[in-house]
Amino acid sequence: MIFSMDEHRRGYSLKAPGSAGSPLRLPGRGPLPSIEDHLVEAEVTRDEVVGGRRMVAFPAHAPHATQQTDLDYVLRAHVAPGFHAATDLLTRYDQESDFASDTCIFKDGVDPGTGVRYLEEIAFEVVSEQNERVVTEKALRMHRRGVRRIFAVWVKDQRLDEWSAESRGWRPLGPDARIEDPCLVKPLSVAALLDAATADNAVAEALIVKGNPELQKREAAARSEGEAAGLALAIVNVLEARGITVSESQRQSILLCRDLDRLHRWSRRAALAVATEEVTSEP
Repeated sequence: MIFSMDEHRRGYSLKAPGSAGSPLRLPGRGPLPSIEDHLVEAEVTRDEVVGGRRMVAFPAHAPHATQQTDLDYVLRAHVAPGFHAATDLLTRYDQESDFASDTCIFKDGVDPGTGVRYLEEIAFEVVSEQNERVVTEKALRMHRRGVRRIFAVWVKDQRLDEWSAESRGWRPLGPDARIEDPCLVKPLSVAALLDAATADNAVAEALIVKGNPELQKREAAARSEGEAAGLALAIVNVLEARGITVSESQRQSILLCRDLDRLHRWSRRAALAVATEEVTSEP
């Protein structure tokens, strides 16, 4: 819903921006304010300003809210080292616009050219009830400011589009498409952004690529488990192939052993032993 401007509303001002960071200029345009010189006050008001028009960002219904949660979940796992993911990050895009994308990725640290945080590299808008014209205007202003890539998740149609500066419109991405970008540790599956089941797999794969310590520990344990199980079965097979009797209790004792050092000792003994007891007996 769009409202007329009200400079007296708390947290909202159209006065000249402050001095945080150096002003930027675009060819043929006046200076751009710092991305942190806000027209609205973050976390105090729901106001946003797009093209000089004050808008109120209302709380979302379930379809929009759950879609954004899924987006945040998948995107956070895919962020490459040196970058951050953020939700509802307020950015001053031009003299007349101060609003937040639903989710974005930006570089870590301080931009030496402005003295404040870096501008978003990638931005996502989740669109349910919002007017497409407004979303398109936001994309125009974000791209003009320097946001490299802008995506829209259309909740009702369950589709993902990318903003095209050349056509000044939205380019659909198929469910089999993958988003490749230096901000991401691995290509991001479009299907993972639209389907909750696929999202879980995509997150797990991204965490593996990032070398998550807990997953690495579990992966090492699984490898060790598999190696021990295979070696234990090989010992039983060698003994039986040599005609040596292996009782059920001895079989279970060997097959349930997961001590690799012990299993390697038993394996060497199995080639020469004349009885199973000679293999499994320990001093």
